[in-house]
Amino acid sequence: MEMWRVWQLFDPRRTLVALAVFLMTLALLIHFILLSTDRFNWLAGPAASVEPVATVASVEPTHRGFIV
Repeated sequence: MEMWRVWQLFDPRRTLVALAVFLMTLALLIHFILLSTDRFNWLAGPAASVEPVATVASVEPTHRGFIV
């Protein structure tokens, strides 16, 4: 089918406006879904963790190969 026949079926202005509205709605939906997650919320940052983070115990360094 030739392209000019497709544009005779659909009004180009209404089609492009509908496409723009659809893409903007999709973009906003994706961004709001990402903002609702803890990992991808770039505005508030990650929420404070409920569980305390385990601390690493300090260990004496070993001197392999060196006589101290």
